[in-house]
Amino acid sequence: MKKILSAIRNNYSEIYKGSLFLITMIFLVLLFPGNKQFRYEFNEGRPWLYEDLNASKDFPIKKTKQEIQKEIQQIKAHTKLYFTYDTELTQRELNNINARFDTLWVRQYGFGERDYYAKNKRLCLDISNKILSTGLINIPKDITNKGKDQIVYIIKNKVAKEAFLHYFYTRKTAYIYIQQELNKYDNSKIEKSFISNFLYESLQANVKFDKSKTETEQKQQILQLSPNRGIILKGQHIISKGQIIDANTYKILQSLRLDFESESKKSYIGLAAGKIILVSIPLITFGLFLFFFRYEVFEDNKNLLMIFLLILSMAAITRITVEYRSAYVLMIPLMISPIIIRAFYDSRLALIVHITTVILISFMVPSSFRFVFLQLMTGIITIVSVVKLQKRSQFFFTALYIFASYSIIYIGIELITEASLSHLSWRPFFYFAVSAGLSLLSYPIIYLFERIFGMVTDVSLLEYADTNNSLIRQLATKAPGTFHHSIQVSNLAEEAAMEIGANALLVRAGAMYHDIGKMINPMYFTENQSGTYSPHEELSYEESANIIIGHVLEGIKLAKENMIPEQIIDFIRTHHGTKRVEYFYRMHKKEMPDEDIKLSKFTYHGPIPFSKETSLLMMADAVEAASRSLKTPNAKSISELVDKIIKSQLDQGQFNNANISLREINIAKKTFKKKLLNIYHLRIEYPEEN
Repeated sequence: MKKILSAIRNNYSEIYKGSLFLITMIFLVLLFPGNKQFRYEFNEGRPWLYEDLNASKDFPIKKTKQEIQKEIQQIKAHTKLYFTYDTELTQRELNNINARFDTLWVRQYGFGERDYYAKNKRLCLDISNKILSTGLINIPKDITNKGKDQIVYIIKNKVAKEAFLHYFYTRKTAYIYIQQELNKYDNSKIEKSFISNFLYESLQANVKFDKSKTETEQKQQILQLSPNRGIILKGQHIISKGQIIDANTYKILQSLRLDFESESKKSYIGLAAGKIILVSIPLITFGLFLFFFRYEVFEDNKNLLMIFLLILSMAAITRITVEYRSAYVLMIPLMISPIIIRAFYDSRLALIVHITTVILISFMVPSSFRFVFLQLMTGIITIVSVVKLQKRSQFFFTALYIFASYSIIYIGIELITEASLSHLSWRPFFYFAVSAGLSLLSYPIIYLFERIFGMVTDVSLLEYADTNNSLIRQLATKAPGTFHHSIQVSNLAEEAAMEIGANALLVRAGAMYHDIGKMINPMYFTENQSGTYSPHEELSYEESANIIIGHVLEGIKLAKENMIPEQIIDFIRTHHGTKRVEYFYRMHKKEMPDEDIKLSKFTYHGPIPFSKETSLLMMADAVEAASRSLKTPNAKSISELVDKIIKSQLDQGQFNNANISLREINIAKKTFKKKLLNIYHLRIEYPEEN
């Protein structure tokens, strides 16, 4: 068990990388479409670009969603409605009318002439019986628009019979019928008003709409609806090469694709294996590129995590969009990925990441060739537009370039397929505008990644190197000599970085902060002292060395309190490496030759520089500080000073951990000499002519 844990601990970085690769592959495989991929791409109104196509087997011609929806609407519109004739309710209503008539008659007319009463009651019952036996119908509001000739089903005693809807009485037609029957009597023996009001209030509908039965009937008809509108037999010719795909042929081809993709369940293992191969090859290729050409990116796990997060995010957004509506794929802001990668790294890596992302996504979208061409060309233009990303305004111009690139390429595709712009749709241009607008989200995402992954971009470095930055302003106020020294060091280091191809902005920002620790005790550093007095005269050499060494630790502490990125703090840590505080060490040794000196008290804690940039800063810092001690600065003395200082640093092994070559160190030395000559307003001495 201990051996296993030890192996894991010793190979943690490799295990992390492998796990990250595996997790990314699994997620991408899951995001891939679940069906087999149809080998042909086609669009209605455009030519068939492949060989003549014949059916390899029988398959049905599927109806479109619009056609099926139209048929469903027709079923709903023409389905016969079901009504129930309630026999029990009818009898109950007649009994109620019989009993209620007597009560109301006596209340209004008393016990008068019996024939008078009997005649009115008989007429009332006859009318009621006629209406209720025929049926007094209650028609819901949602079907009141049915015509009079609408045929419906009437369920009476569990038997359904057809009948015209207008055959039954409604409240309105029943009232009309009552008035017609009463108008047949002109004598005063019939109380028309009493009977009319009594029946209008007493009669209740006994034929009611059976919603449940009607909906059940509709559902059965819809379930019986065929999703096909024909069949193509094996060997039947479908389309010839170059033939324009009309609406009917397009539906046949769509049906062929659906039939092909529906077979994916029968070949699940093969489909899964294909997905794994198609996902793993681009990822492996990308990993090999990083290993051989960008090893510093490959080596840092947080770099890989950020890149794979971007790839997965774009793939997930694409998959969700395709599932919702495939046309919206053009709105996906895929250009965010190359913009972010370029902001943190370089253009070549941004292009490789973008190519890898587009290739992986292309298996999820329709018309994949056009999609790949459109995204790759636009991606290259996007990367070119942010080659030097040093201003926020560039994001807005990049968005305009993205929209213009998408639009021009889309017009070109339309022209090559249609030979004219007569069928050009303006909707894609709206999608392109949305995609370009969403690309502006790259700026806040860059800021978020800076905080999460502790990385910096060129834009951020410019902000940190600005002399108006609060911490730099404090340095200028509390330690003006150190501030001036930092500016000179930044100029020297930046120029050398540009000459050898290092990150000049990073060096400049690091140089501006490398001595901020001197703000704590500014007067203990010569550049901030005035006159001949030095506070070190009151201290022992060990105490003085401790203060000088302490400015590194104080600088790290100040930087962290002000949330300065680690990449800049690295310059504070390494700008003196593990060198000795030579002056106080030698003075202590001179005055106390017999004492055992603890070298640790006169030595910086390190670490030594580990990159070209931190190495250049160490050189520039030492060279600039030493040049101030030159009594007569000239070309010869400056050259000897630079050579001596950098040779001493090399001899002490200060650059052993840095990936800087001797050739690059020599270039840096020449640059320092040239810049120092300019600082001291000296000219190179030319040999006299003979």
